[in-house]
Amino acid sequence: MVSIRRDDAFAIGRLDAHDQAALVARGEVTAAELTEAAIVRIEALDSRLLSVSWPAFELARSRAAAPLPEGPLAGVPYLLKDSLDYPGLPSRAGSASRSMAPRDAAHPYVQRLDAAGLVPVGKSAMPEFGLLPVTEPLVGPVTRNPWSPAHSPGGSSGGAGAAVAAGLVPLAHGSDGAGSIRIPSSACGLPGLKPGRGTTVRVRGRHVIEDLLVGDSLMARSVRDVAAGFALARPDFARPVQGPSRRRLKIAYAYRTLAGAEPHESLIKALEDAIHLCARLGHEIRPAWPGIDGPAAERAEQVLWSHIGADCVDAVIGAGLDPAANLEPWTRALGEIAAGLSHADLEAAYGQIAALPRQLAAFFGDFDVLLTPTLSAPPPLLGEMSPDRPADELMARMFGWCGYTPLQNMAGTPAMTLPLAWDGNGLPLGLMFAADRGHEDLLLALAFELEASAPWKSHWPQISVNGGLDGRAA
Repeated sequence: MVSIRRDDAFAIGRLDAHDQAALVARGEVTAAELTEAAIVRIEALDSRLLSVSWPAFELARSRAAAPLPEGPLAGVPYLLKDSLDYPGLPSRAGSASRSMAPRDAAHPYVQRLDAAGLVPVGKSAMPEFGLLPVTEPLVGPVTRNPWSPAHSPGGSSGGAGAAVAAGLVPLAHGSDGAGSIRIPSSACGLPGLKPGRGTTVRVRGRHVIEDLLVGDSLMARSVRDVAAGFALARPDFARPVQGPSRRRLKIAYAYRTLAGAEPHESLIKALEDAIHLCARLGHEIRPAWPGIDGPAAERAEQVLWSHIGADCVDAVIGAGLDPAANLEPWTRALGEIAAGLSHADLEAAYGQIAALPRQLAAFFGDFDVLLTPTLSAPPPLLGEMSPDRPADELMARMFGWCGYTPLQNMAGTPAMTLPLAWDGNGLPLGLMFAADRGHEDLLLALAFELEASAPWKSHWPQISVNGGLDGRAA
């Protein structure tokens, strides 16, 4: 078996995916050594984070030792979200109701990851079926934020966010149905892109609500890695965005959530700083809000979210299992909420999905980008949104904290969070830039520019390859 010193493994972990792949391309390390370095980092640090729900080290070693396809990211280790089917690995999705039997098939998205030469080293932790914005499934593990282990890394791609932020792996798959890439990216100090509807190859089996709401991409520490991760899954095989654009943008900004609530004071300051930064870079920026009914859009997301929970309950019953023994209280509560909804509620939700793309297209006829906070407050303490809390409390807390992100899921438009601020306790605060359909590249070009102006890649959490196990930053 390949061996690698811990110091060398940590030094590699401080590199982004492009730089790690370059080591392999230049012959300085092998793909097997790159993979072993990721395993060393996981074994050294993940006991403090619990971001990896299912290690797949032998599969990774086998894949890395075999000839890999050529590509700019060939040989780079990554994590799959625990709901993403991959041959030879289970897909537990954070739920006791799921079998640990390995899957035997992959959808086109996973085939693209394999074709890029990426090496899966395991599955990342997530809440049950991705139904909460924190990663605290009762079946375990409860994932901690590498910036502060008392706080949540967000969710539902929380294991992915924590692992990438700490440098365990440079890439991790995330999926976003109400903010589940942007939320953990914001909470963990990462750039995170939610692609627009239909801009990637198929990720999972057909499901009418998930097909409308969910976007998938690779989470990373650098914008170039995010751009490459998005590009490799595009149906058109377009080249990734390489850097900033000279084009100056018309940027609108807004403070309030969809429900009309003010964010935490730390987010107000973070937004003001981002406004000043964009203005200094020569962009035209002024306050404006799309002509949409924000509360109706949020209500529509809640209705559809409840139906996803009901589908999970129905699947468990259909498998001959007892929901009370196999599903968390929150998942069962969503099923009960959906049972109490009327046909009019569902029609109104789908009406929002039909109306929002047109309404946002009209808004983006006047502006290129909409800037808001990503979340309404800093990352919560562990336990504040655990799945055994009362359902009405959880619904209010979830959509209160995630008061901005569902808009793009309902409309099918892209959005990207960037780690432009930290609060007084050292917790990351994301700012979200949203655009019209088909304008992911515009967001990525802007992100390249902001990354150069407000670099975050050198800012590492206390639990990381650039920190100490005792919690002191190096």
